[in-house]
Amino acid sequence: MARTEAPKIVTARLGYDDSHTLERYLATGGYEGLHKALTMTPEAVAHEVDTASLLGRGGAGFPAGRKWALLGKKPVTYLTINGDESEPATFKDHLLIERDPHQIIEGVLISAYALQVTQAFIYLRGEFALGLERMQAALNEAYAHGAVGADIFGSGFSIDLVLHPGAGAYICGEETALLESLEGKRGFPRIKPPFFPASIGLYGQPTVVNNVETMANIPWIITNGGAAFAALGEGRSTGTRLFALAGHVQNPGVYELEMVKNTFRDLIYDPALGGGITGGNKLKAFIPGGVSAPWFGPDQVDLPLGQDEVGQAGSMLGSGSIVVMDSTTCVVRAAWRITKFFSRESCGQCTPCREGAGWLERILYRIENGAGREEDLDLLMDLCDNISPGVAWPPQQTTICVLGPSIPSSIASGIRMFRDEFLVHVKEGGCPFD
Repeated sequence: MARTEAPKIVTARLGYDDSHTLERYLATGGYEGLHKALTMTPEAVAHEVDTASLLGRGGAGFPAGRKWALLGKKPVTYLTINGDESEPATFKDHLLIERDPHQIIEGVLISAYALQVTQAFIYLRGEFALGLERMQAALNEAYAHGAVGADIFGSGFSIDLVLHPGAGAYICGEETALLESLEGKRGFPRIKPPFFPASIGLYGQPTVVNNVETMANIPWIITNGGAAFAALGEGRSTGTRLFALAGHVQNPGVYELEMVKNTFRDLIYDPALGGGITGGNKLKAFIPGGVSAPWFGPDQVDLPLGQDEVGQAGSMLGSGSIVVMDSTTCVVRAAWRITKFFSRESCGQCTPCREGAGWLERILYRIENGAGREEDLDLLMDLCDNISPGVAWPPQQTTICVLGPSIPSSIASGIRMFRDEFLVHVKEGGCPFD
């Protein structure tokens, strides 16, 4: 399959050095979508987003229009934007936050109008120092321009938009933990039900939580129409999407591609994109949707970049992060480092995740460092089964949120795909790649 060309929806301005400024944003069609939305009824704006079939770009892939329709009808409602991008090797939202903050703000304002929300929050990861600085500057500019605040552009619609930095906890990327953090509490995920945000969210009121990239698509959809967005891609996976390509590729970076019409092979090997594997090495495996996702082998490189296509193959597009591992990669070390991350970032609320993650990490550490036993492989899989029964995808849960069931993905993938490599570590007393 050859790479297709599609209009750049969320990265069109990134060729400009001053893409983060209001001046550049206005010169390239900025806030035209908001002006248009304010001449429409809120229901008509929501209908365009529903027609676009815009899947959430944060990981779960839930349709944005359908999520909006679930919002409880109460006098007080909120809109919260999840910019706590914390998945290792995921940096697409980070790019948008730094390079085109006004696009995100405009998407938030249009969404708030459609939902008739008068208070919105943008929650950003605390380590995004430059991103926080630019987002706050853009928000100040938007207020001065009249795009935020009372009686926006004379429409009669008013909204207050607040930027809130997090403290850098991975768990706050989970929407209910984010709401807890926003309320000033420790970032513990809430039990669902009853705490579905659309029913009981921020401060106990109905709340919509959307991802940064999801918001960045909204201005284009309103300006060009939901049908134009839906015409890109295929099936449920419409439009374009940002993919953060990392690992053993010539050109790591963020690429905006049309969904389904392009494949993992296109992204990894096209000279204008990933440019192929470093050092002329062979592809060993790749992670298709952030380190929470089960791995794929070279035989799945021709899969389309589509939500359902990847899901049916046993993994997910998730956060849009694709990590490429070449023939020099030690899969034991890769699985250990991923598990160590999850062990460190577990909030500790649920026993299977809190205790299981640390136990798994210690077993992988001893295998990698020459003290492993052959029975450790069965022990690893048994522990994974206790955290996520069946060790299948989509995962079964024994915990409040999906952090726990995400832990087995790399371990089970490594053992199932490269069991012999684990055994070599055990029998030779260390890593053969050192």
